[in-house]
Amino acid sequence: MAGDRAEPGSATPLTDSETQRLQAFADLVLKWNRTINLISAPTEAAIWQRHILDSAQIFELAPQDAQTWLDFGSGGGFPGMVIAILAAERRPGMRVTLVESDRRKATFLAQASRAAGVGSTVLAKRIEDVPPMAADVVSARAVAALSSLLPAGSRHLAPGGTLLFPKGARAAAEIAEARKSWDFDLVETPSRTDPSAVTLSIRNPVHV
Repeated sequence: MAGDRAEPGSATPLTDSETQRLQAFADLVLKWNRTINLISAPTEAAIWQRHILDSAQIFELAPQDAQTWLDFGSGGGFPGMVIAILAAERRPGMRVTLVESDRRKATFLAQASRAAGVGSTVLAKRIEDVPPMAADVVSARAVAALSSLLPAGSRHLAPGGTLLFPKGARAAAEIAEARKSWDFDLVETPSRTDPSAVTLSIRNPVHV
């Protein structure tokens, strides 16, 4: 199936309330990071660039009519909690579900959701143990190689839905490996926060 490369679009400016919510979330991440490894210590000083804005750009790649979003391996809330915060204002009808098997991190995500005033659902489960969600969008960041993400993600994808997977410098190698056993339509969008990274937008994944 096809593979295309998209130009990175211009970022939609954050509103004041979005900035406030995202800053409060960032502060909570840094507070909890003292006892739980939510993000690596060297990236704490650059949390906005490396984590907040990096996650926010994923939101902009979702179809405009998406109503349900599933993020798995949510960890410290990237991109899932950032997605939920942006959706609260930009797409208030969207249902965002975060799946995280580590119960301490799931507890953090639940508290972060309450603190941000968003209605996201947090499931403290392995993605394999979650019943198929038929989500319009499925995302995962820094979880596994593409060949492992495809079976997990496609199981929870609605017909015509979109998988959004941010990838780093090894993206091309992961795509080549995944195509050995999967067909899919692919658009690669270069990251605005990391020149070596792309976000893979995948539709119509079929195991062959």
